[in-house]
Amino acid sequence: VNVKREHALQHPNWTMGAKVSIDSATLMNKGLEMIEARWLFNLQPQQIQVIIHPQSIIHSLVQFEDGSMKAQMGLPDMKLPIQYALAFPKRIANAFPRYDFKKVNTLTFEEPDLRTFRNLGLAMEALNKGGNLPAVMNAANEIAVYAFLRNRVNFLDMTDVIEKTMQKVSFVESPTLEEYFESDGMARNYAADLIKL
Repeated sequence: VNVKREHALQHPNWTMGAKVSIDSATLMNKGLEMIEARWLFNLQPQQIQVIIHPQSIIHSLVQFEDGSMKAQMGLPDMKLPIQYALAFPKRIANAFPRYDFKKVNTLTFEEPDLRTFRNLGLAMEALNKGGNLPAVMNAANEIAVYAFLRNRVNFLDMTDVIEKTMQKVSFVESPTLEEYFESDGMARNYAADLIKL
């Protein structure tokens, strides 16, 4: 598979910046969101699950201990979440387009294919192992995406760069803030050396 930069930057539902578009194409964005959810909501890795939803209408879903669920739904447009973040806890009226249940007749959900989307698997590994590994993975991913956007590395090679960097940088189980910064720097340098940036 030889995915070109221009193709990877095209998302069927969202208009995003280049970095986020590439992370979306590799499903690294889902891995990063899992790691974010772990820290934002004080969850254990086994409490977090990724489900692929091609229509991009349901943005998050919480299942409670009684089995009931709450979903955050909306059109695939970041204007509303940004407005909400800026105005929190208030809700502000706007003229944004509204979701019309009469127009969309199917919402589908799929398990992610971890053999195809290896970056998601690497992110899950980082989430489960913890320590400095998520920081190492993120740093390597940022370098790999930077290189891909400049045609310095192929699409599938980004995963190899991330994986090799995760294997190379020493694991620290309970890093200090300084060790996080050191791990980030080591990962960036190692990934850049692999790509010969």
